Amino acid sequence: MEAINKPYFKLKEKLDQSDYRDINELKELCLKGEDITLKLELDYKLNRARAEDINTNKINEFMYYDEDKLVGYIGICQFGGTALELNGMVHPDYRRRGIFKSLYSLAKDEWTKRKSEKVLLLSDSNSTFGIEFIKHTGAYYHHSEYEMFLRSNPDEKLLSHNVVLRKAENKDARAIAWQNSIYFNIEFKEEDIKMPEDEEKYGTITYMAEVDNLVIGKVNLEMCDGTGGIFGLGVLPKYRKKGYGSEILAKSITLLKERGAKEIMLQVVTKNENALNLYRRCGFKETSIMDYYEI
Repeated sequence: MEAINKPYFKLKEKLDQSDYRDINELKELCLKGEDITLKLELDYKLNRARAEDINTNKINEFMYYDEDKLVGYIGICQFGGTALELNGMVHPDYRRRGIFKSLYSLAKDEWTKRKSEKVLLLSDSNSTFGIEFIKHTGAYYHHSEYEMFLRSNPDEKLLSHNVVLRKAENKDARAIAWQNSIYFNIEFKEEDIKMPEDEEKYGTITYMAEVDNLVIGKVNLEMCDGTGGIFGLGVLPKYRKKGYGSEILAKSITLLKERGAKEIMLQVVTKNENALNLYRRCGFKETSIMDYYEI
């Protein structure tokens, strides 16, 4: 157990390159020798910080240093709407010293000020430390997601319905928000509408899926350090059970490989059997489970 010599907190609205480096180094230490994942969304946050020159006076990054070494971290991430996601970690040599509890208390003070409708605490289902801490907060289980990686190429027969993936423009923003409300069972709100051309600056490219010039669905693609991500894939109800979902997925894989993706991953709610079966048919395999708890 390491002695704590000169501890201090660093609280920030957004990350810079130095923070990103320190947090990633701590992440690698925490994952070494453990069969777990951490959903910190660091690349997403750094891309937003680079693209935005706006101060919101909202603290999202909570860091605990011992001298010049980062030993604890909690981050708040907000993808849209009022729901907040929290995930974090403590250096293996500094655990059970109250560090995470202190960081959590600071984060809780912050989200209380925001009057958020929903706060979700995240932990890999294999993380004894994470699950144990979350249960002590009084949070209750909300849902789980599989992280899945592409392990075999999809059958070329899936590319037979002439689906075209067109990069979304700002004129598609309202349609994208409307589709999200259908796919993720969330309330459609005007304030949740995001401009896809702005989101591309943050690393997320949205594609509208079309057949005969009619929009039948959409998908979001991301690239990070050679890993491609597929998110927000959906097909409108009237076009389902026609093979369009498989073709959107297969063409998304092709686009990511063309951009140099060495690995391709996605996330899906464990209870979504239809989506799970689609992804498995296209060559994806479950690699980990992330549990979400609501507080």
